[in-house]
Amino acid sequence: MSASPCRRGGVAMAALSAVWVATAAHAADADLPRASQMIERPLWELGLGAAALRLPHYRGSDQSHNWLLPVPYVVYRGNIFRADRDGARAVLVETDRFDFDLSVAAGAPTRSQDNRAREGMPDLAPTLELGPNLNWRLGRGPGWKLDLRAPLRAVFTVESSPQAIGWAATPNLNLDTTRLIPGWNVGLQAGPVFGDARLHRHYYDVGAALATAARPAYRADGGYAGVQITTALSRRFDKLWIGAFARFDSLAGATFADSPLVRSRQQLSVGLAVSWVLWTSSTLVTTAE
Repeated sequence: MSASPCRRGGVAMAALSAVWVATAAHAADADLPRASQMIERPLWELGLGAAALRLPHYRGSDQSHNWLLPVPYVVYRGNIFRADRDGARAVLVETDRFDFDLSVAAGAPTRSQDNRAREGMPDLAPTLELGPNLNWRLGRGPGWKLDLRAPLRAVFTVESSPQAIGWAATPNLNLDTTRLIPGWNVGLQAGPVFGDARLHRHYYDVGAALATAARPAYRADGGYAGVQITTALSRRFDKLWIGAFARFDSLAGATFADSPLVRSRQQLSVGLAVSWVLWTSSTLVTTAE
C-alpha cells in the first residue's frame, strides 16, 4: 500500500521540524562570548545523523507521534545566509545590538484517522513558515547571551496545492549559556504564541457537517494561543554532535481553548539527535569565540 501524500510529505517535514526545534540549542559551534577575541572557523560543516522525537499531533492534542528519522547536520557561517545555533535564516541587517533576518520553521502533519478527536475530518498537512525576525541583544558576557526575539511568519501547507493558512508570532526571550553544565551548551527559550483567525480555524474549527454528539460545531478566533517553553542541551565531541530538547506547551487562556479538538491544554515534546560531521570547508571565517 502506498503512503498518502500527507504521510510522504510528513516524514520530510517532520525531519525538518526536528531540525528547527533542535536549533533552539544547536550548539555545534558554541558561538558564545568567552573572551574579547575572535577565532577562525570553517565556513560550512555538513554531516548526517538520526533523531528520535515524540511530538503532539498538534497543539492541544492528547495524542503524540513517535518519529525516528535521519536528519542533516548543517552549519553555514556566511555574511547573509546562515545555519547555526540560531536556526536557518538570511541576515539582512546586523549591528552590535540588533539584527533583522528572514527565518524559516516547519511543522509535522497529522492523519486524522490516527487521531481520536479528528476522526472523519480532513488530514492536517505539513506546514512551512517563513517571515521576518527581529533580534535584540539584551546582554552577553563570558559564556552566555540573552536575546529578545520577535519572529512573525506566514504559514503555508506543504501539499500538491499549497495554501496560505495565516500567520503566527512567537516573541520570546532566549538564553544561551555554557556555564550551567560544564562542557555542555544549554539553551532556554520562553514566550507567548499568537496566531490569526485563519490559522486557528485551520486547526481548531469544527464545521456543522463534521460535528458529532461528542464533537460540537466550533468557530475559532485569532489572538493569544498560549505559551511555549523550550530547553535544549548539546555538545560537540570532535566530529560527533549530540543534542536533546524538551518543549512545554500550555494552551491555558488561548482563544481556541474551548474547541472540542483541544483535548489537552498542556503538552510536552521531546527529542534526541546524534550527528556525525563528515565534511568541513577549507575556507575559514572569523567569528566570536
